[in-house]
Amino acid sequence: MAQKLAIVTGASTGIGYHLAACAAEAGYDLLIVADEPAIHTAASRLAAMGAQVQPVEADLATLEGVDTLLAATGGRRIDVLCANAGNSKGGPFLDQSLEDWRRSVDTNVTGTVYLLQRVLSAMVRHGEGKILVTGSIVGFIPGPFNAIYNATKAFIVNFTEALRNEIKEQKGVTLTTLMPGPTETEFFARADMLDTRVGASEKDDPAEVARKGWDAMIAGEGHIVPGLANKAQVAGAGVVPQSVLAEAHRKIAEPGSADR
Repeated sequence: MAQKLAIVTGASTGIGYHLAACAAEAGYDLLIVADEPAIHTAASRLAAMGAQVQPVEADLATLEGVDTLLAATGGRRIDVLCANAGNSKGGPFLDQSLEDWRRSVDTNVTGTVYLLQRVLSAMVRHGEGKILVTGSIVGFIPGPFNAIYNATKAFIVNFTEALRNEIKEQKGVTLTTLMPGPTETEFFARADMLDTRVGASEKDDPAEVARKGWDAMIAGEGHIVPGLANKAQVAGAGVVPQSVLAEAHRKIAEPGSADR
């Protein structure tokens, strides 16, 4: 019997890499993708675990990049999709270039939605499949100095909740939203946020976050918020005024706040 296939996006480092490791441990063949050469190094490490791994270097901020990824399956059925790729640029929104904020929107929203539509449609036709989408607890929090990223994650939280309801009658197909808090990955360096309080703070272990997300997906759960503190933040976001949440976010995300 042919091995099952798992696709993991944003798999060169961080949560995505560890999701791919979970898939490897579970015996899946892997198709991993990122927009950087480091995806090939990640593939070598995963292959050393005994997995069959195909790396794809593609830009999932573009529809063409998503098409390139899907073409790499060679027509194989996709059993698991971990849609984890994300992009952010911290700092004042008015200082950001069109290219920077557009890339975040196109990666986090447009590329993710297009990938989900293509893969989920096939899963529904076959009557089987599991999807994990990486959101964030910041999807519940207005984000001064990371306004675009927080807004894109709010979209993901809202969109996946709606989509989960649309497919609830589809037995054998599940959609899980992983909503981590700050995690020890390259995210903050790439977003130029190392001088912020949140960037300099102690963060969650990406391997643990990935494991909890993977286990929730396999169990068919709708959502997973790893960590008690993160759960408390999400619960509080439902009752605390948005202006108060925004001010609290400002204190941890404003450039230079690590030194205050």
